[in-house]
Amino acid sequence: MLVVGPSGVGKDTLLDGARAALSGREDVLFPRREITRPPDAGGEDHVAIDETTFAQRQLVGAYALSWQAHGLGYGVPADTLKALSAGQTVVVNVSRTVLDEARLRFARVRVVSISADPEILAARLMARGREDATEVAARLARAQAIPVTGDDVVEIQNDGTMAVGIARLVAAISP
Repeated sequence: MLVVGPSGVGKDTLLDGARAALSGREDVLFPRREITRPPDAGGEDHVAIDETTFAQRQLVGAYALSWQAHGLGYGVPADTLKALSAGQTVVVNVSRTVLDEARLRFARVRVVSISADPEILAARLMARGREDATEVAARLARAQAIPVTGDDVVEIQNDGTMAVGIARLVAAISP
């Protein structure tokens, strides 16, 4: 299951909540991504990796999926393929730009597209304090520029409480 959505939509928060809610389920895996950012940079729990190692790991096929976004490299470890082969549901936050590749590479793909009202997104992005108003506007424009469509897409509107958003994601993972 590929979880996508623009920056500020709450993907990490919902994934953390779903991970906790489904912690006793051995049929659901939430792999840690490798990211070329420091471990203390905030956001999701990830495996910090330098750019050179990331590039080398890409070349040798160490990732089930990998991509570049916002100046960082992201990789989903290839060992998640074993979990897929064993019938587990693998739930991972990916870039919308890799959906077509994933659909070609994997027999069964399900996409959860998380969205929120643009005003809510703008407020969340500004509250993070990572970007100025111009950068936030660019992220909002990008959110509109990459549509997520297909028969395999489940949409979750994350404008309400955290509990409601988490419940919606858990329901999407365990229909």
